[in-house]
Amino acid sequence: MEEVLISINSIIVTTSLPIKSKWAKDVKEGTDVTGGQGSGNNLTKFSHPRGVIVDLLGKVYVVDYSNHRVMRRYNEVIQGSVAIGGNGQGTQPNQLNNPEGLSFDRHGNLYAADRVNNRIQRFSIEKS
Repeated sequence: MEEVLISINSIIVTTSLPIKSKWAKDVKEGTDVTGGQGSGNNLTKFSHPRGVIVDLLGKVYVVDYSNHRVMRRYNEVIQGSVAIGGNGQGTQPNQLNNPEGLSFDRHGNLYAADRVNNRIQRFSIEKS
C-alpha cells in the first residue's frame, strides 16, 4: 500500500522500497529526494520506509520502520540525521517499535504512530 502526501506543486510518494520520489504535475518520472542507497541502518539508508512528511522549512521526515526511528533530511542530502528514536526497538520514551505514520501540529510538534507499542508519541522538534 502506498502513502501519498500532496503539496501545492508536487506529490511525494512513499512505497515499500527505500526510495522517495517527487513529481510535478503531469510529469512521468520522479526525482529521488532521499534514500535509494539500499537497505540498512546507517545514516544514508532506510529499512522499510513507511511514511513521509515535509515541514514548513522543507525538511523531509521519513519513518524508518525496521530501524525503529524517524530520519530527517534537508536539501536532498544523502546522509540524514535521526530526528526521533534510533535507540533500538523498545518501549521507553526515546524508543519506537515499528513506527508507521507522522504528523505535525500547528505548533511544530511531530507526532509518531508507534505501531507495536500501541501509542502515539509527541516530540518537540527544533525549528532550525
